Amino acid sequence: MCGIAGWLDFGRDVGGQRPTLLAMTDTLAGRGIDDRGLWLDTHIGLGHTRTSIIDLAGGAQPLTVEEDGRPVAVIVYNGEVYNFKQLRSELTARGHRFRTRSDTEVVLRAYLEWDVACAERLEGIFAFAVWDIRRERLVLVRDRLGVKPLFYSRRPEGVIFGSEPKALLANPQVRPVVTADGLRELFSTAKQPGQAVYQDMAEVRPGHTLTVDRGGVVERRYWALEARPHTDDLDTTVREVRSLLEDIVLRELQSDVPLCTALSGGVDSSAVTAIASMWRWKLEGERVRTFVTTYNDYAEKFEPDDVRFSPDEPFAAEVARLVHADHIVIRLRPQELMDVDTRLAVLVAQDMPTALGDMDVSNYLTSREIKRHSTVAVAGEVADEIFGGYNWMYKPECVNADVFPWVVNETLQPGSPKGLGRALFDTGFMEKIDMNRYYADSFRQAVAEAPHQDGEDDLERRMRSIGYVTLTRWLPMLLDRGDRLSMAHGLELRVPYADHRLVEYLYNVPWSMKTFDGREKSILRAAMRDLVPASVLERTKSPWPVTQDPAYTEMLYDELSALVRDSASPVLPFTDLEAVRRTLEGGIAYDWASRMNIEMLLNFNRWLTHYDVDVVI
Repeated sequence: MCGIAGWLDFGRDVGGQRPTLLAMTDTLAGRGIDDRGLWLDTHIGLGHTRTSIIDLAGGAQPLTVEEDGRPVAVIVYNGEVYNFKQLRSELTARGHRFRTRSDTEVVLRAYLEWDVACAERLEGIFAFAVWDIRRERLVLVRDRLGVKPLFYSRRPEGVIFGSEPKALLANPQVRPVVTADGLRELFSTAKQPGQAVYQDMAEVRPGHTLTVDRGGVVERRYWALEARPHTDDLDTTVREVRSLLEDIVLRELQSDVPLCTALSGGVDSSAVTAIASMWRWKLEGERVRTFVTTYNDYAEKFEPDDVRFSPDEPFAAEVARLVHADHIVIRLRPQELMDVDTRLAVLVAQDMPTALGDMDVSNYLTSREIKRHSTVAVAGEVADEIFGGYNWMYKPECVNADVFPWVVNETLQPGSPKGLGRALFDTGFMEKIDMNRYYADSFRQAVAEAPHQDGEDDLERRMRSIGYVTLTRWLPMLLDRGDRLSMAHGLELRVPYADHRLVEYLYNVPWSMKTFDGREKSILRAAMRDLVPASVLERTKSPWPVTQDPAYTEMLYDELSALVRDSASPVLPFTDLEAVRRTLEGGIAYDWASRMNIEMLLNFNRWLTHYDVDVVI
């Protein structure tokens, strides 16, 4: 995995801006811990940081291709193209000659062969930029589901871009200004495609390309979900899902560096682990390495809450024993979660505050620990979105509302009638942002985009719409979070369930078939019945664990008290001080929703301070 950055300006000598390009590139040092490179020309500069995974010696970037002794194109690339060997063979047959074993060179030569349409031939997770020297044209490309991030800022005569906002903010032309639109994106759990938090900044949308030349900017969509008839019966559907998963996991095991799986003990990660174990032993005679995250005494003292019904550790251990994995348990302590430097590092990794607090910090610490043993981790993300695994997909009051079902579900949680993380913010401030209207407008737009089959009954039509908005508004938030927190340590997170072939297939499986046994993720459980323990198959979904140690919550309250006592805290003008007073005087509430309200205010203050944000509403 890598970080990419660049600056194109047809009106200035960018080649003379080496310090700025270095500063932009250096902000992405965590994404690429093995190497750093720059490529400069008159009007453009490209930067790259590399974590070596394929062709360790020959995959350095920026990478150029020459014809007749002259460079014709250069690329900076982040990601993995899993079908690069097949593409390499096809391109070789078409006359291309390769000097490395890397997928990077395959992607660049695919561009030279098929132009921007090369994106349609790439299968994997990727974000890259090609500077076509012959045409003086920059092409930005992002994978179908947006697993790998890519931000850009249009300038009068060009564009500034990078894997993360911090790379753009290192350029003096881009300032950390946030308007009401950016604040809506910040507080939202329904991501608006292409929208970034910072003003004059956007994301290349998933499944899109962006072409920039002297004539301007052209955006093109190369992939979209389509509604097609599902003609397979139930047994055939289950077999097809199993076949697809086996093929996908096999391809995603390609690596020249140590690889592992992130194993939570849920059916999603257990299925990936079981298949990975099967292939590793069959092809290489090696055992798979697995990791599970927990807290000291968590399993022994676990108490169920509104969404977590069982601890991960015992279930993960059972799967690890079954597949004979080299299993490692990561145990975290409250003191680690509250470490000031670590919490700032988590904020910087994401370039914005979130309400997830210890969930983010524990993810960050987990990635750090995994990276000590492996450079690639295969995870179970995206299964809930495509198979139907969330509890809000089964609540009529959520599914039938005129807003995103998970947003309705947030307001049903104790301590979050305004939505998770917003209870301690000033009422007037939140009224200016008007999240309710934002959510309603965004939901209507998303539902209107959803492709449907003719003749769907009301339930099928509604659930297909819910599936579409989940994939296009909910999933991008989770993918971005997973990428940032893992890549902060140069750990590549691979997500087999995000393979577009599986996503396309399951989008068209009727809801009645997805829930054929009356439960969530019916098809996945049926497909994995011979590989995954029955206890895991029957386990009720439990999200990523949060610490239940009261010491952590008490530390949060102490920090909140200190924040409001400090008159210099930049968050105070945005704070409902009366709500904070009631919180502090009402005694410590240990429920996770109330905790998230404190987490968000603390992180918002940290963000305003560290990024010197100018809020304009």
